[in-house]
Amino acid sequence: MHSADYLLHRLKELNEIGIALSQQRDLNSLLETILVAAKRITNADAGTLYLYEPEQQVLRFEILRNDTLKTAMGGTSGVPISFYPIRLYDDAGVPNHAMVVSHSALSGETVNIPDAYMAQGFDFSGTKGFDAKTGYRSRSFLTVPMRNHQDEVIGVLQLINAQDRESGEIVQFSADDQQLLESLASQAAIALTNRRLIVQLEELFEAFIQLINTAIDDKSPYT
Repeated sequence: MHSADYLLHRLKELNEIGIALSQQRDLNSLLETILVAAKRITNADAGTLYLYEPEQQVLRFEILRNDTLKTAMGGTSGVPISFYPIRLYDDAGVPNHAMVVSHSALSGETVNIPDAYMAQGFDFSGTKGFDAKTGYRSRSFLTVPMRNHQDEVIGVLQLINAQDRESGEIVQFSADDQQLLESLASQAAIALTNRRLIVQLEELFEAFIQLINTAIDDKSPYT
């Protein structure tokens, strides 16, 4: 496929993903759709979606997928994620820029790393430990903050091991991959924020109806 046609195809795919996100009603399914779409559009072997918890100031593992290891955790998989959340600040209040995902959340920047084992400035000891335990080899990383319409970071998408679409070889995430994922992350953040707002409105409406029902039940027959 010609490069211009291929890019057009990927943009069309991104648009279709955006439509699918806007139609998804269940929060768990929405989060899963986001990560699966992110993996597909970049042809990544693995990925994790983190959500930001402002009260605890942590990034919580929400969905994790790894095709090579046939691992599916979180979301609709029914398998809980046992990893500890990633703190954005230490006990002294110092920002945690050592971890790629926390750095991305704190700075609002995308981080594109060709090979984690050669990367400077970030702590990949956890990744190397995971690889040693599972026999996996984490190489290329693409970490993108999810910003909502108010420019707030509400989560982070991290994809691992981009695969060449012809040879299957693990390669660096391209500039096109990065641009498309940044667009998807933005769409996803807005879809997620809207879904949360709708859920809050539904809960408020239910509480209001319950209040009215209680008031009617308690009403004196003399008034």
